[in-house]
Amino acid sequence: MKALLVIDVQNDFCPGGNLAVPQGDQIINGINKLIPKFDLVVASQDWHPETHGSFAVNHNKTPGEVIELNGLQQVLWPQHCVQGSRGAEFHQDLESDKFDAVFTKGENPLIDSYSAFFDNGHLNKTALDDYLKKKQVSQLFVCGLATDYCVKFTALDAVDLGYKTFLLEDLSSGVELNKGDIAKAIEEMRQAGVEVIKSTEL
Repeated sequence: MKALLVIDVQNDFCPGGNLAVPQGDQIINGINKLIPKFDLVVASQDWHPETHGSFAVNHNKTPGEVIELNGLQQVLWPQHCVQGSRGAEFHQDLESDKFDAVFTKGENPLIDSYSAFFDNGHLNKTALDDYLKKKQVSQLFVCGLATDYCVKFTALDAVDLGYKTFLLEDLSSGVELNKGDIAKAIEEMRQAGVEVIKSTEL
């Protein structure tokens, strides 16, 4: 069984949002076109409390600064994807009504969660892996936002968990805090065993 995993295509990560990925909304039509090609389509959703430790405002600091949070290095972000806010909703153009399941992440204020499978310290696991294993998924096609953060860490965890993992490069978009971050992230995924493909190959 193969599944499509759509990462965090939410208003705050799209143009006009609090943590907008440049051209983040440009991947949506391609994702919508791909949905009917899969028997199973699941998604992750950043779902932060207002008190989240990754928010710069909660430390009186500036986004982009790095602190230590719960023993881990943490990039500080603008407040985004706050539970129940418009920013946390899936983008209106995304056909999210066709998702078979949605898994929230980032709910613990003491630790961030880039991956759809684990928090950043691998202390706690979401229900995603158990769900996919129950559905007998062996191949996972990952796309969404952002290539150099949540998509990358999800894909790396997917490989570690035993899935044959594909990155849909043209249906993912990155933050690029530093020049070259996206290319570096793609190379890191490739080195870990993620197959990097275009959606046109499906």
